[in-house]
Amino acid sequence: MKTISTYFAVVIMCFIANTMVAQDNYKDKIEALQEQKEKITEEEKEALKREVEAINKRSENGAITTEEAKKLKEEAARKRALNIENRMAIIDNEIALLERNKGEVLVQEEDNTWHDDDDGFTIRIDDEEWEIYDNKYGWSKYGRRTYSDLIVAFGLNNAIIEGQSLNDTPYKVGGSRFFEIGWAWRTRVFNKTNFMRIHYGFSVQFNGLKSKNNLYYVVNDEGETVQEEFPFDLRKSKLKLDNLVIPIHFEFGPSRKRISDHYVKYSLKHQFRIGLGGYGGFNMGTRQKLKYNDSGSSKKTKIKGGLNSNPFIYGLSGYIGVDWFLLYVKYDLNPIFKSPSVEQRNISMGLRFDI
Repeated sequence: MKTISTYFAVVIMCFIANTMVAQDNYKDKIEALQEQKEKITEEEKEALKREVEAINKRSENGAITTEEAKKLKEEAARKRALNIENRMAIIDNEIALLERNKGEVLVQEEDNTWHDDDDGFTIRIDDEEWEIYDNKYGWSKYGRRTYSDLIVAFGLNNAIIEGQSLNDTPYKVGGSRFFEIGWAWRTRVFNKTNFMRIHYGFSVQFNGLKSKNNLYYVVNDEGETVQEEFPFDLRKSKLKLDNLVIPIHFEFGPSRKRISDHYVKYSLKHQFRIGLGGYGGFNMGTRQKLKYNDSGSSKKTKIKGGLNSNPFIYGLSGYIGVDWFLLYVKYDLNPIFKSPSVEQRNISMGLRFDI
C-alpha cells in the first residue's frame, strides 16, 4: 500500500506542477508581446526609409517634382507614425486582456443555428455542443454536459505481495501484461465551468501474471492457493484473470472555453487532465496456462478455475496526461485469491487512450 501511496503522491505533484506552469504561460505570452512592441518602431522606420529612398529616386529621375517628393515623404511619415500608434495600441489591449483574465481569454467563432420565429426558439447543434435558446427568455441550456469515449489501456502487470517488494516478485516483468477496453461517459459537474468532471462507465480488464522459476499455482490440502515447482520443465506458466468492472474517476484540468452570442462550448483538445478514483466489479474467469516438456515432447495444458480466485474486484486507479494520451495506474485492493498462503494484490501500469 505504501508503494501505491507513493504513485498517487507523484501524480498529485505532477498535477500541481502543471497548474503552476499553466499560470506562467500567459506571462510568457505577455513578455513575447512586449518584445514585439520594441520591434514595431524599428520595422516602421525601416519601411519609411525604403519609401523615402524610392521617392528620392523618382525625384532624381525627373518622374516627380521636388514639391511632390516632399509631400509624398510627409504622407509616408504620417502613415508610418499612425501605424506605430495603432500597432502599439493593439498589443497594449492584448496585454491588458491577458493580465485581466490571467490568460483565460475567450475565443469567438462562427456558429450554426436553426431559427424559428422571433417569439419561438433557436437550436444550435455541432459535433461537441447543443443548446436551446428561447428568443424571449434566453438560453435554457449552457452546452452539452456529457460526452462518451472508447477507453483502451495496456501495459505491464504485476502483483504486490505481503512482506515483499516489487523487486522480489515471482513474476516476469516483461511477460506479465494487462489490457483493458471499455466505454466511459464524462459529465461536467458544474453548469458553467468544466474544470471538474465525473468519468464513469464499464471496462473489461485482462490481467496476466507470468511466473518464473518453474512455478505454477495449486490449492494445497489446507485449501490455500500456493505456488509450487512444476514436475516438468516449464516453458510457460501464466495466470490470467478477466474482470468486468465499473470505474469512476473525478477528472480535473483546464479546458478551452469558446463563446459567441448564441452558445458556450468547452474543449479538452490539447489540454492537461488528471483523473483520480477507483473501480469495482467481479471476476469473470481465472485460468492457468502451462507449456512444458514431458519426455522430450512439448505439451500444453489449460486449467480453468479451481484456484479460489476472489470473485469481487475493487481497487484504486488514476491517470494523467494531455488530450487522449494518458499514463495509467490501477491497483486491486482485494487479494487475488480468497485463501492464499500469502496475500497478493494485482497492480498495473501503462498507457491509456480515450478515443
